[in-house]
Amino acid sequence: MLLAIDTGNTETVIGLFGNEQVGDKDAAGFGRGSGEHGLQFHWRLSTAPERTPDEWAVQLTQLLGLEGLDLRDTITGIAVSSSVPVVVTQLRRMASRWFQDVPITVLGPGVKSGMPIMYDNPREVGADRIANAVGAVDLYDGPLIAVDLGTATTFDVISEKGEYLGGAICPGVAISLEALYSHAAALRSVELTAPRSVIGRSTVESIQSGVLYGFAAQVDGMIRRIEAEVGPTTTIATGGLAGLIAPHTQTIHHVEPWLTLHGLRIIHERNVS
Repeated sequence: MLLAIDTGNTETVIGLFGNEQVGDKDAAGFGRGSGEHGLQFHWRLSTAPERTPDEWAVQLTQLLGLEGLDLRDTITGIAVSSSVPVVVTQLRRMASRWFQDVPITVLGPGVKSGMPIMYDNPREVGADRIANAVGAVDLYDGPLIAVDLGTATTFDVISEKGEYLGGAICPGVAISLEALYSHAAALRSVELTAPRSVIGRSTVESIQSGVLYGFAAQVDGMIRRIEAEVGPTTTIATGGLAGLIAPHTQTIHHVEPWLTLHGLRIIHERNVS
């Protein structure tokens, strides 16, 4: 089975791929994700740059053990995407010690993605953004916009021909809230749930409204501006906060929580086949 690891600045998502499966859709028409596209198991951890290679091995052993799986007998390939360079180093060291005969793909310059990159400097494009774009093209017809709602909110645009055109990067929900709490002494952390109405009738509801509807409006506004340049698109939301924000948008067509892992799997197969 393929072990796919996507490490972001805040969270690390780990998936284990087996045989292809197709998931159902929920009542809103969004993909449920868990079990889709061959993803058998998935876990979400806090990103810990100080985690050593041996600690990574222990962590993975425990996660697979929860599912009754043995680490060394289960893993036949490893694919890594990371925006934290030190984590890439630690994962490479883990693989060299514990998985010497297992092929590993670390998404970055020199790795075949199978997608033309139209950026001025293709090496500047984040690995997770490339994985999202590759996964999106595999699942849906272009032109496409992949919106990743994580530490940052990113918009990645793919042409009808499957070319990566570029996109936009905005501060994400977590970054914005952290800045808000840090610079406004009277405001406190709140649970991110939908308020009774857009017009908050308390400080808590006002923050909830600003976050949920404000970021939903940002997504809708950016997608409409992008479509003004490239024409109508299919839009896919992913990332840890996609399930929270996407239902309040008007322009998101699909939610794929594990889009990055799916793209990682495709890129790994293109590099080891």
